[in-house]
Amino acid sequence: MAYLDINHVVRKFGGLVAVNDITVGLEQGEIFGLIGPNGSGKTTLFNAINNYYPANSGEIIFKGIPITRKSTHEICRLGIGRTFQVVKPLRRMTVLENVMAGAFLRTNSATKARDKALEILNFCELMPRKDMPAKDLPIADKKRMEIARSLAGDPELILLDETAAGLNLVEIEVVMAIVRKIRDSGITCFVVEHVMKFIMGISDRMMCINFGKEIARGTPREIASHPEVIKAYLGEEYAKGK
Repeated sequence: MAYLDINHVVRKFGGLVAVNDITVGLEQGEIFGLIGPNGSGKTTLFNAINNYYPANSGEIIFKGIPITRKSTHEICRLGIGRTFQVVKPLRRMTVLENVMAGAFLRTNSATKARDKALEILNFCELMPRKDMPAKDLPIADKKRMEIARSLAGDPELILLDETAAGLNLVEIEVVMAIVRKIRDSGITCFVVEHVMKFIMGISDRMMCINFGKEIARGTPREIASHPEVIKAYLGEEYAKGK
């Protein structure tokens, strides 16, 4: 059994099948990338994993525990954290206070939450920003703060949803290094991303989906050269560039 087992998961919205019979297993300690065109079901799969939008059918098992019918907060407490495409900081709070909010998942002590938040801010290279209002951060720092807030809850698996979107090349390199550090610290990473430099550069294995269904799975090199992936998502120009 894999660390995270997703078995024949289906999620529908009315007559639209957003996730269509997806089966995949993640191994502990890997970075697994998920790509596909806009609207292909990537974020919906994340939402099914943490029961934000429950699966209509299928089963999801984490560390041998069925989680398909557990509440979102129960799944979080079991050790699955996540970030979101659209970063929504607690705008009137400082960066430190935002990350402390994540730490309160594991403690009721403000002192312990602050200590944990400071540790994570250092890990995510945000210590110089700790006293800034979260609303004043540039987008790259907001993205890292979102990661930090999730890490403060001590996840064992983290779902990273378009962490590199909107960043320049230097900022992408910084986030790539942080994700590798997350993996090296023992946390399994499931990553959705459109920035190919980012996801091809960090993933151990990948899957491409389209119209809610898997069309390919393999190493980044295998995915980049797969005819169906090129046709549905990457395009001939990307393939020529490789």
